[in-house]
Amino acid sequence: MSRILVVDDDPALLRALAINLRARHFDVETAADGATALRHAATQPPDLVVLDLGLPDMDGVEVVAGLRGWTSVPIVVLSARDTQWAKVDALDAGADDYVTKPFGMDELLARIRAALRRATPSPVEPVVTTPAFTVDLAAHRVTRNGSVVRLTPTEWHLLEILVRNPGKLVTQQQLLREVWGPAYDGQTNYLRVYVAQLRRKLEPTPARPRHLVTEPGIGYRFEP
Repeated sequence: MSRILVVDDDPALLRALAINLRARHFDVETAADGATALRHAATQPPDLVVLDLGLPDMDGVEVVAGLRGWTSVPIVVLSARDTQWAKVDALDAGADDYVTKPFGMDELLARIRAALRRATPSPVEPVVTTPAFTVDLAAHRVTRNGSVVRLTPTEWHLLEILVRNPGKLVTQQQLLREVWGPAYDGQTNYLRVYVAQLRRKLEPTPARPRHLVTEPGIGYRFEP
């Protein structure tokens, strides 16, 4: 069963889309704003995202760019913006398809099926093992030297995003938006504090991290 994340600030439309998709045997998650959508995508990666552009907290194009910083999940934009430049902006940011409102449900479903067929599966192993520690993504548990490492919810959320994207650079802005929300976009000191805490708990030599690596001025990378 494919998991679809539907993002729209119109409650009636959100409910209608969820009902129709579930009737076609999709597993559906919903979000009414960009920050919630990014959090859902990080904690429960969907197989496809249906995304409105007119969101209350950020532009949908920002959500597309944020997702594209770390995932290749298919994104079908569903928007009332019908100008050519709006479509170009969304597609250039990384969207896979663009459907304008008002729309026909059959057409949207066909676009969703086509996007899912084109997608390249990239399953994440439920258990990620490094020489220093092991992360069980399904159980939300980290162990080191056979003992459970206690992490705060924020520490876990930050670690999970990095671990789900091994070897990939995740920008500071992406991490701040997904873990703390768009209002914290410039608070890089939050990241420094929490990454330092994770290193103290997980890295054999925190001052010379091997697994939670900094890309100065840009972001962080998890190296297994």
